Amino acid sequence: MDQPVIEIRDLHKSYGALEVLKGVDITAPTGHVVSLIGSSGSGKSTLLRCANLLEDSQQGDVIFCGEPVLWKGSGLNRHPADKAQMIRIRTNLSMVFQQFNLWAHMTILQNVMEAPVTVLGRDKAEVEDKARGYLAKVGIGDKCDVYPAQLSGGQQQRAAIARALCMEPKALLFDEPTSALDPELEQEVVKVIKALAEEGRTMLIVTHDMRLAHDVSDHVVFLHQGRIEEEGAPGELFGNPKSERLRGFLSATVPA
Repeated sequence: MDQPVIEIRDLHKSYGALEVLKGVDITAPTGHVVSLIGSSGSGKSTLLRCANLLEDSQQGDVIFCGEPVLWKGSGLNRHPADKAQMIRIRTNLSMVFQQFNLWAHMTILQNVMEAPVTVLGRDKAEVEDKARGYLAKVGIGDKCDVYPAQLSGGQQQRAAIARALCMEPKALLFDEPTSALDPELEQEVVKVIKALAEEGRTMLIVTHDMRLAHDVSDHVVFLHQGRIEEEGAPGELFGNPKSERLRGFLSATVPA
């Protein structure tokens, strides 16, 4: 079997005295989609940010394509030891945020091209070709020259996905990609995520959308108060939940 893209082992994360993650293990094998579900405050988004090294964890291992992140210090003073390693890993894990995070002063095409050109130093003409291709792929190829404010929320999120794809990462990380959207715009974005899953892209998705988690995931992880309460294949997890907490969570979030 291929080396997993992301492995997290016994991860602990605190903000001061508040322990948010209490020893979590996650594996995202190549070509698999892993969804993280759970109530607000369960640690889902924090886990995603620790995987991407946007947050420092206090204990445990983060392993990217078989390469462990090197740390210095301990506890609340633990930080990545090798800045070059951190940048290399982060550029291979593209994150799509809840609030799109597009640059308002740049056209959609410029937004998608910016990181590959400035961070990776890729050839501008080559990146432009790819960027136009990815914008077409997410269904907004005709919006290259407009600014974010001229797009709907669903179109802005699809532009953010095109921007993530243009980095040609090893994995895509989605942090509640549809929660800022109206239901009809949400479906535009869900369709794109489903298409990416069908292509066999490695993805880690934090979502409140149980149908999305059910339809696209190879593996679903239910977090409760910083621990994994239950995990498994989506059919099993949603169809036959074993823990009382998961049953309660699903009955509150899944429409009858």
